[in-house]
Amino acid sequence: MLSILNKELRSFFSNATGYVVIAIFLILTGLFLWVIPGQFNIPDSGYANVDGLFHIAPWLFLFLCPAVSMRLFAEEKQTGTWELLITKPIRKWSIVLGKYFAGWILVLLSLLPTLIYYFSVSYMAEPLGNVDSGAFWGSFLGLVFLSAVYVAIGTFASAVSSNQIIAFVVAVVVSFFMLYGFELLTGFFKSGSTIQTLGALGIQSHYQSMSRGVIDSRDIAYFFLVSLTFLFFTKNIINKKL
Repeated sequence: MLSILNKELRSFFSNATGYVVIAIFLILTGLFLWVIPGQFNIPDSGYANVDGLFHIAPWLFLFLCPAVSMRLFAEEKQTGTWELLITKPIRKWSIVLGKYFAGWILVLLSLLPTLIYYFSVSYMAEPLGNVDSGAFWGSFLGLVFLSAVYVAIGTFASAVSSNQIIAFVVAVVVSFFMLYGFELLTGFFKSGSTIQTLGALGIQSHYQSMSRGVIDSRDIAYFFLVSLTFLFFTKNIINKKL
């Protein structure tokens, strides 16, 4: 697994792909939080918080994570190295996990620089450091788990198609449905138990719970199980294409 992981990370940073993806994400978050007037703008809000980051990041991740993961398997098929990879004496789970963790690490590297927003707001606050740290770190951890699910979906989409654009579109659609689709479906039901069940199946309710600074084991288990499910689907697709 480590050999696959190292290979993928070197591939990301041996060309402009990795740097461009990280730069675009950071530029967009910086513009929304500090430059573009609106509800996410920190100086305009008059409050010492970084809530805007946690409102826009899930939507930016809808494109960042698929952009990172769309090439994981699709590129192997396009370049003709797929057959060489699967004939090596490497377990299929090692291939899937190696590529998955490489994509996830790249997304986390793009997220780490956003920590400067927390320290900047903390320095600007009156009195100094008057920031809801619990809500920030809970939300930040929520983004970490959210990116894990998105990258798992992207890995699955890349295994489905040999075309990177199709893999990107599939990942965006599935990720959007997991984020917001179940919330939309609740509008068609009146039963409270049905609405609660559908809401629990989607990402939104679990992410919002963590955004309040509440670290619930059920939310962590949800993100873990959904990520594992899509990775299991990925492995099955690989086995069928052997």
